Amino acid sequence: MTTLDVAGPPGRTSARAAVAATAFAFLVTMMGTTIPTPLYSLYASEMAFSPLMVTVLFAVYALGVVGALSLFGRLSDDVGRRPVLLLAVGLALLSALLFLLPRSVALLIVARVVSGLAAGLMSGTGTAAVIDLFPAGKKALGGTLAVAANTGGLALGTLFAGVLADVAPHPLISPFAVYVVLCLIALAGLFAWAPAPTDRGRLRIRPRRLHVPRSIRGAFIRAVLAAGTGFAVTGVLTAVSALFLARDLGLHSHSLAGFVVFLAFAAMAAGQLIARRLRPQTAIPAGCAGLIVAATLLATALGTITLWPLLAAALVLGISGGVCLNAGLATTVEQVPPEHRGEVSSSFFAGLYMMLAVPAIGVGLLAEPLGLRRAGLIFVGAVIVLAAGTAVAALHTTRRRADG
Repeated sequence: MTTLDVAGPPGRTSARAAVAATAFAFLVTMMGTTIPTPLYSLYASEMAFSPLMVTVLFAVYALGVVGALSLFGRLSDDVGRRPVLLLAVGLALLSALLFLLPRSVALLIVARVVSGLAAGLMSGTGTAAVIDLFPAGKKALGGTLAVAANTGGLALGTLFAGVLADVAPHPLISPFAVYVVLCLIALAGLFAWAPAPTDRGRLRIRPRRLHVPRSIRGAFIRAVLAAGTGFAVTGVLTAVSALFLARDLGLHSHSLAGFVVFLAFAAMAAGQLIARRLRPQTAIPAGCAGLIVAATLLATALGTITLWPLLAAALVLGISGGVCLNAGLATTVEQVPPEHRGEVSSSFFAGLYMMLAVPAIGVGLLAEPLGLRRAGLIFVGAVIVLAAGTAVAALHTTRRRADG
């Protein structure tokens, strides 16, 4: 894969343009996945959705991500990063166009699945592509930029949609119409500046088991459990926060609904900067401890039906999840050679998105007989147990290595 010296004089402009175009395409693709988030209460009102239907809409996106990672996890290693990046943005554009068509439950599900396919392609390939563009001594910086583009796009998408839904006409149309323009700009940037593959392989599209090298499997499992716990909490927060604000708190501002999720993802981007100052062996237990605090704050918000603990939970959740995510990438994707980086990156995000989808569906199922708040409280208890167990396992591994 092509590596550019983003700091050196030769080709400095084209190198920086390649990094900017790739990161922008990554950000725009991930924006599309969270644009529907602050609009769920509108869809629920217009189409008489239950909490289960809302969580299903969210979860099918995550399952689309896992499907893309399973089918195409090695695709960018085989044919090069640029073609897969173009395909991911093209699918994001298609998803937005589907949301602009006359609405039905079936069409919304298809649009979310297509959005998930776009995110799945971009999560693995975009991360590997951005890291590839940095020289050997700056791969960690590339990993941080990739995660910032990922989480930054998730954050901007929900805030962008919430504000437009409040200030622009046609709140279920305007966000997607503007997003179509952003996708076209991202495609143009990739065509102009993304490096073409120098060693194009054979196109192979078939289900295959994603492989993780034996040397990093222990670290991989710990990384997925830690970062995946953060994704699980974020997934439930994303799926149900708009309904909780509207139905339980009586707050119908779409901007506020978007801001809650924006706060979580923006803080996750900030968590990357904190994680860079910590050793991964320290970052994972610290991040898990933060996730326990975030889950407790979320339980307080649900139990007392108040806004401030929800905002505090989003903030702490984002920072803690960002620390775990950055540490996970540092101990997995950044430790393998370029020819395996796309596959390992795809495996990592497949694990994270499975942990994002299953709890969201579980909360939706429990919300039918128990109500949204009680279902959320049961989930919070499970998260606390999982985060605590992961932190203990990480500390045990660190101590064992120190003793050995």
